[in-house]
Amino acid sequence: MHIAFVHEYLNQFGGAERMLAVLAEMFPTAPIYTLLYDEKATRGLFKGRAVKTSFLQKFPGAVAHHEWYPLLMPLAIEQFDFSAYDVVISVSASFAKGIITKPAARHICYCLTPPRFLWDNSQKFGKDFGFPPVIRFASQPLISYLRMWDHSAADRVDEFWRISDFVGKRIQKYYHQDSKLIYPPVDTTAFPMAAEPPEDYFLMAGRLVSYKKFDVAIKAFNELGLPLKIVGTGPELGNLKRLASKNIEFLGQVDDAELARRYQEARALIFPQEEDFGIVPLEAMASGRPVIAYRGGGAEETIIENETGIFFDTQTPEAIIEAVKKFSAQKFSSATCHAQAERFSTSRFKEEIKKALNL
Repeated sequence: MHIAFVHEYLNQFGGAERMLAVLAEMFPTAPIYTLLYDEKATRGLFKGRAVKTSFLQKFPGAVAHHEWYPLLMPLAIEQFDFSAYDVVISVSASFAKGIITKPAARHICYCLTPPRFLWDNSQKFGKDFGFPPVIRFASQPLISYLRMWDHSAADRVDEFWRISDFVGKRIQKYYHQDSKLIYPPVDTTAFPMAAEPPEDYFLMAGRLVSYKKFDVAIKAFNELGLPLKIVGTGPELGNLKRLASKNIEFLGQVDDAELARRYQEARALIFPQEEDFGIVPLEAMASGRPVIAYRGGGAEETIIENETGIFFDTQTPEAIIEAVKKFSAQKFSSATCHAQAERFSTSRFKEEIKKALNL
């Protein structure tokens, strides 16, 4: 079986890139096609692999700022030649599913999400990125064009896999397609269960961008006065630092070993955002620590309420404050948290992929 992988752009390091790396490990000779590639930004995950890039790789600023070239991405993804492959798996949150394959080839789209900036978040996308009203208005024809292309691209897919039931509902809503559930892998071995009781602080981790609602949690902990440590960097760092009181510490970017230690030490992870799946809560649970999470997105599928975490129903400081107080009155088992995370392990993921591919 000749297989190839496709991903929109390999110019950052996150859950999608880690998942693709696991898939690539399973098929070491399979090439990876991507619009843009930055070996350093992906921390060498794909070093030594056959990574094939599009013509956009040579465009000024494209690798660092892929958002400058959305109109060219449909054309670029359609230029790749997959005539030599029997199976092509596109790991896609936007353009990768738009590849063109030969009639006999099996194109599987492992869908991270239908692109939010084209569908359910299209009206607020420009606002979230701080674009002025005139730019947001002028971009609407572009959004409409890309939305039509995206729907057409979905029709080229032979089979959809979904990363969560939450995403599956969006696939059905926008593409009118069924999908197979395969949860992404969590490297539970990299986040061993804590052997010691927690220290007296809460933890947040992730890229500091507006939709992750770090600001809401900071406002809550400003009022609570409890220690909160934040791992990660991003465009909101300056704003968040200005918002935070002295009980909140920013740790910046840390390596996996340091992140594992922070999970182990924390009383709980604070997770106020809505994610399509959400790797971070499972890393915390693998470390034996519960999660205080917004009731939405993939978290509802991974966290067991009152056993491995606490939910709150609105993304407000008041709701987080109430949830932290409720959490403090309860006890959670590290072993139960770890066991729940093991249900999403890398070994489980590989077995499900093999079964889905009839291997």
